[in-house]
Amino acid sequence: QVHIVESGGDLVQPGGSLTVSCTASGIIFASSAMNWYRQAPGREREWVATIGTPDEMWYEDTMKGRFTISRDNAKNMVYLQMHNLKPEDTAVYYCNIRLGTRDYWGQGTQVTVSS
Repeated sequence: QVHIVESGGDLVQPGGSLTVSCTASGIIFASSAMNWYRQAPGREREWVATIGTPDEMWYEDTMKGRFTISRDNAKNMVYLQMHNLKPEDTAVYYCNIRLGTRDYWGQGTQVTVSS
């Protein structure tokens, strides 16, 4: 079975930095594109970033320059490095993989940006 687990969410002050992580099993990790999404309270889930194979990357425009997606295939890990965090970045961050027409999600990790 596909199993995805996010971690690393925390409370961060505005302007701070944080890295959230994702590990995935049950897939050929090195051959799978991985995605980050986020969902704030009362809002729809939105796409954040994608990393493909090889390390090609795509970002939502407002996050480009502040966020960096990366992967370590040897560890089956995907990371999202976030800098200059803003209160509007507060959300549950989800890792996602799309296999054909099927989507697989982790449980999410909470990132709160507040003073």
